Amino acid sequence: MSDLTASVTKDKQGSIVVEGNEALKYNFHYTSPVFDVDHSRLADIYERWGRVLIVIDTIVHPIYHEQVEKYFAHYNIPITWKIINGGEVNKTMDTMLSIVDAMDSFGVVRTEPTLVIGGGLVTDVSGYACASYRRTSNFIRVPTTLIGLIDASVSIKVGINHRKLKNRLGAYHAPLHTFLDFSFLKTLPIGQVRNGFAELVKIASVGDKAVWDLLVKHGKELVETGFGFREGGDGVRAPGQEICHKGIETMLQLESPNLHELGLDRVIAFGHTWSPTLELTPRVPLRHGHAITIDMAYSITLAHSRGLINDAQRDEWFTLVSSVGLSMDHELFTEELLSVATEAIKKTRDGKQRFAVPDSEFGKCVFLNDVPLDELRSVLRVHKDFVKSRFGSGDGLEAYVDAGDLGAEPEAYAKGNAEKVNGVNGHADVKTPANSLKRKGINGEAPKMAAVKAGGVPVDSTGIVTNGITGTTPVY
Repeated sequence: MSDLTASVTKDKQGSIVVEGNEALKYNFHYTSPVFDVDHSRLADIYERWGRVLIVIDTIVHPIYHEQVEKYFAHYNIPITWKIINGGEVNKTMDTMLSIVDAMDSFGVVRTEPTLVIGGGLVTDVSGYACASYRRTSNFIRVPTTLIGLIDASVSIKVGINHRKLKNRLGAYHAPLHTFLDFSFLKTLPIGQVRNGFAELVKIASVGDKAVWDLLVKHGKELVETGFGFREGGDGVRAPGQEICHKGIETMLQLESPNLHELGLDRVIAFGHTWSPTLELTPRVPLRHGHAITIDMAYSITLAHSRGLINDAQRDEWFTLVSSVGLSMDHELFTEELLSVATEAIKKTRDGKQRFAVPDSEFGKCVFLNDVPLDELRSVLRVHKDFVKSRFGSGDGLEAYVDAGDLGAEPEAYAKGNAEKVNGVNGHADVKTPANSLKRKGINGEAPKMAAVKAGGVPVDSTGIVTNGITGTTPVY
C-alpha cells in the first residue's frame, strides 16, 4: 500500500500549487511451501484480524483447498472462500464486481488484506477489485503459475479486459506482500511451465547473462521436471531456484524505477512488440509464452542481420527455445501482420519503434528506432527461411490456449459462442442451471459434466452449477 502526501504553496502569480509524493513499500517473501504449518509468516499477518477472505479460481481450489484449510485451522484463523471462474473470458468487470460483493459481504476493513491465490488472471482481477474497494484496500498475493511467479508477481499493474480490449481498465496497486513458493510448479501442467519459461528467456536474453547461461545448461530438464519439483528433478532444483530468484530480482531492478511505465524504453518489452497482435490472430489464440517467443525469435534474427549478435549466439538462442518446445514462427506471422503490429505498438511507444534486442551479448539490451518497413519485411523472409531449414515449421508444443487458459472451450470460443466453464456472461456468482445455457443455444451438458467429474465445477444436490463454495462461510 502507498501513502501519498503533498504540500500546498502559492506561486508569484497567486496560483495555488499542490506538489505530492507517494511513499510505496511492498514485500516479497521466498517461502516454500507457503502453506506448511511450520511457516507462520503468512498466518502471522492474519492473526490480528482473526479471519481471512481468500479469492481463488475453480482450477486451483480443488488442488490446494485442503492444504490451505489445514494451514489456517492450525493457527485458528477461519477462512471464507471466494471462488471465481478462471480464464481470459472471465477477466471482466462482472468478475471484478463479484469480488467486490464478496469483500462487502465479508465486511473487509480497509487495511485488512484479502488473500489472493492463483495465476496472473486471478491476481490481476482481484488486485483491481482491491484497488477500487474503498478507493484502495490491501491484498496479499500468492501466485501459483510460473508466469505468475516470475513475471506477473513483479508488476504492480492490475486490471481487467473490456469488450475485446485486453487489460483496457486497470490501476497501479501494489500488494502488501507477495509470497513466492515454487513448489506450486509440482502440480502445474508442463504446457504451462513451458509457457512461463518463455518469460525467463525474455529477461535472460536482454537482462541477465548468468541466468541465460543456466537456462542453456538446464532448460529442457527444468521444463520437463517442473523446475525440479517433479519426480526425477532433484538435480535441477537448485539451479532452477537460482534462475527464478535471479530472474525475479532482475525484473524488479529493471521495473522498480519505472513502476508507472512513464519511461518507454523498457528492457522487458523484448518479445512484446509484434506478439500482442499475433497472440490473438489465430482462430484459437496462442499461449502468451509462445507468442512472445515468436516475437523474440524474429527480434534475434533482426539483431543478427544488423551484426549485433553473431552466428553462434543466434544458434544458441534458437537451440534453447527449440529444445524446450517453444514456438519460433507461425504461418500467420506475415509481412502484413508485421506492418499492422508495428504501427499498433508505436501508438503505445510515443510514436517510436523502441525494438528491444540483445546488444553484442546476452544480458545486454539496445533499442532500435530506425528500422524501415522494407527491412522488417526482408528480415522476416530471412527468419522464416532460417527456421524452416533448421527446425521445420517452427511450431511449438501445446502452443494454443486450452479451456483452463480461456475459461471456455477453445473451439466454441473460436466460433464465437463460447460457453464459460462456470457461469454465463461473466456473472460468476449466479447459480446457472444447464438448461439456461441451452436456452441461449448452447448445449453445455457435456462440458459441464466433464468439469464436474474433474472437480473443477461445483454443483449442488439438484445438479445446478454453483460458484460460492466456502470453507466456513458461503459467499454468493
